Amino acid sequence: MQNQLPDTSIDDIISALQLLPHPEGGFYSETYRSRGTIDKKNLDEQYSGNRNYSTCIYFLLTATSFSAFHRILQDEIWHFYDGYPLTIYMLDRVQGCREITLGKDMKNGQLPQYVVPGGTWFAARVKEQGRYTLAGCTVAPGFDFADFLMASRSELLSIFPQYRILIMELARD
Repeated sequence: MQNQLPDTSIDDIISALQLLPHPEGGFYSETYRSRGTIDKKNLDEQYSGNRNYSTCIYFLLTATSFSAFHRILQDEIWHFYDGYPLTIYMLDRVQGCREITLGKDMKNGQLPQYVVPGGTWFAARVKEQGRYTLAGCTVAPGFDFADFLMASRSELLSIFPQYRILIMELARD
């Protein structure tokens, strides 16, 4: 199912939104960082310092890129904007592997928005053979790279050996 405008190129999107390569894969641009901050003393002990109330980014994945398994401390709200559906994969010890699809086709189970719970290992990729997915991600308390942890294949395989194929596809070493 092709959702994007036929004349929209990936390079045009990267240029128009001033996207940069993201360490987990894909491209991003921060669009919002609240001025207000939450003092460290009012956050859980796992936070290393003060955090903004909230942050938001554009996030672009292409058919040749993926968001590798990682986790952050905060809940992350994903918003679908344009392109092909996006599959988000989540791994945790209690619920195992869960998948949701972000997209516009709600009659077939796609969601325009989804919250990945903080502390969850997750990855994402463009569904099927789509060209790209343009999404947004909102994080509260605001994102800081100090809260970001990229998973290695060996680490995830030791915790979730039953999901070997998925981990080999969507984790980096």
